[in-house]
Amino acid sequence: MSARPFGICVAGLGMLSRSAIGPAFRNSRHCRLAGVVTGSPEKGAEWRREFGVPEKGVYTFEDFDRIADNPEIDAVFVVLPNAQHAEYGIRAAAAGKHVLCEKPLAMTVEECDRMIDACSRAGRKLATAYRCLCVPQHRELIRRAQGGDFGTLRLVEASFGFHTRNPDAEHSKWRRSAAAAGGGALVDVGIYAVQGACYVTGEEPVTVQAAETKMLPEIYREVDETLCWTMKFPSGVIANCSTSYTCPINRLFVSGDTGWGELSPAYAPFDDIRLRTHEGDVAMGQVDHFAAQMDHFAEACRGETDLMFPGEMGRRDVRIMAAIYESLKTGGPVSV
Repeated sequence: MSARPFGICVAGLGMLSRSAIGPAFRNSRHCRLAGVVTGSPEKGAEWRREFGVPEKGVYTFEDFDRIADNPEIDAVFVVLPNAQHAEYGIRAAAAGKHVLCEKPLAMTVEECDRMIDACSRAGRKLATAYRCLCVPQHRELIRRAQGGDFGTLRLVEASFGFHTRNPDAEHSKWRRSAAAAGGGALVDVGIYAVQGACYVTGEEPVTVQAAETKMLPEIYREVDETLCWTMKFPSGVIANCSTSYTCPINRLFVSGDTGWGELSPAYAPFDDIRLRTHEGDVAMGQVDHFAAQMDHFAEACRGETDLMFPGEMGRRDVRIMAAIYESLKTGGPVSV
């Protein structure tokens, strides 16, 4: 890795950025916080004081495109409501910057295609922020599942959800808007279950079938609250998955005909991720998910490794989730 830190500009300074991404720069081996984009002068000043953002690195959404003139910024980390991912990912590429975009990559497959095309034309990397692929426990479960440690794979169970204690909090309101989020629990945290099932099997599903319930319809009028879905893979493996905004679930389990492996908790960035198999606990150290993700992204942008979570992977998962929503409408299985 070059001695010069890889400069990242964080676009969107909401709760995730404040609690996880900003602090992660302190644990990064390769990256430097070179800029921020915010609609709040107060937040810009706060990030300058706390995280050392250079004065010239504070941008508003109106002057965002001026990042093209800042050589200290190599990439933009898009951490905005889902409806803004495509716009700011495309504008970042037009400014000559690599793009790391929070999941889901975009609202629709068509928007994903536009982002992929914009980055390709600009000669820049597009990554979907799938941090779990940089977590050692996830990598080890993938290695064992695909390496035959559990025999022939038969079943996956994947779930991620939480209880939104205060859905009226400012940082949560956009998640309840179909226009801003494009969906509810599925696109927010259920996407981790989609990802987990795909990467432990090394396959993409061929059909999905889903069911939904709403215990709090007055709060989640526009988006999904709790849903379960089944994915069938070409090998015959079945994945039973679930997500929710009203109950805590956090697990990735894979079983073959001779053994099994489980991550529980599996996904939350501040949990100690624990790996167990039919042979017992697997002792592994914890990492800062976001620092590991940004470091891998920096190495990939500099041509030092292959990118584990390219834009095409994000597009695949948007396509899978669209099929899950279609199954909710039709009540039957849908081909992916």
